[in-house]
Amino acid sequence: MATNGTPQGCGAHLDSLYYDLCDLSAAWGVVLEALAAAGLVFCFVLFVSLLASLPFVQHPNHRSAVPVQASFLFCTAGLFGLTFAFIVGKDFATCASRRFLFGVLFAGCFSCLLAQCVRLNVLVRRNCSPRAGVLFVGAVGLWLVEVLINTEWLIITVVRHPLGPLNATAEPVRATATPCNIANQDFVMALIYVMVLILAVVLGSLTVMGGKFSEWKTEGALILVTGVLSVAVWVAWIVMYVYGNERTGGPRWDDPTLAIALVANAWVFIFFYTIPHICCLNSDEEEEQRGGDNSHGTQGVGYETILKERGAQRMFMENKAFSLDEPSNGNKLVSPYSNYTGQMRASVYQPTELALISKPAGSVRKMFPTHTSE
Repeated sequence: MATNGTPQGCGAHLDSLYYDLCDLSAAWGVVLEALAAAGLVFCFVLFVSLLASLPFVQHPNHRSAVPVQASFLFCTAGLFGLTFAFIVGKDFATCASRRFLFGVLFAGCFSCLLAQCVRLNVLVRRNCSPRAGVLFVGAVGLWLVEVLINTEWLIITVVRHPLGPLNATAEPVRATATPCNIANQDFVMALIYVMVLILAVVLGSLTVMGGKFSEWKTEGALILVTGVLSVAVWVAWIVMYVYGNERTGGPRWDDPTLAIALVANAWVFIFFYTIPHICCLNSDEEEEQRGGDNSHGTQGVGYETILKERGAQRMFMENKAFSLDEPSNGNKLVSPYSNYTGQMRASVYQPTELALISKPAGSVRKMFPTHTSE
């Protein structure tokens, strides 16, 4: 601790609102800050990878999941970003963003997962996915319900507890004058719709396992594992936030509890669903392209083989026919058209062999003065 009251690791002129980001004596803020920053980097890399693989995804059953998956990554990155609002101190902006965005971002993630469950349930039974626009609109509709709930809840509570002078010198006055002045039980009760979405995701992923097209059950198993782990995270932080903090550390553990819940559930989304889903998406497309190339290649080889076999068989039959027409090797080959003169057969005198033998050579020449020379 410095002489002016600044925690170790923080600058001398830093506002006390941001002490938890750099206070080395309270390491939870530094650790969660590092995990949240790494999660933001992971989400950006995965988002770029998803967009880069989009031109190579040709099958419509796979392309229909890309818009919903991109929205899921965007909401997951929002969870990592919201973690910083729970690490810094409390004022009107941070408390309003905490109360509003906590349920909205989680509702966005679980709405996307529920839309994926609907898609997989159709695929495992019909092997035909709904359109990408229909899935995206359905996920947005489920998400907007939580947006309306949190908006109404935030307006009502702020009106009930009007703001006092935020520039008050006393820290307790500023804390009670902001929207953070709300009981932990009320904060949890405002998230009932998100809990319903979590249970719907778990049940929807279980029904995927009953389909007949087993190639889509792997993605359903990923959603099931993600949903079960999310249930475990939510049960842990709710029990700690509502009951455990009052008996152990008091209200000072409320912010670390919610920040840990955000980071833990967001990393569950990354490790157990997003990364395996993108890997399965690329591997399935490569297998389909490889299978298509092999099938076309096999068909081409088979067709050429058939043509070659037919050509060889035809050549063999023609050669055999020619061999039947040819005389034996001992006989002299004489063309039947060697004496053809172009005249009609009836007007040409054709002596027999006996007549040719009995007549002298000179008379034969006289009989055929022109044609014998040919």
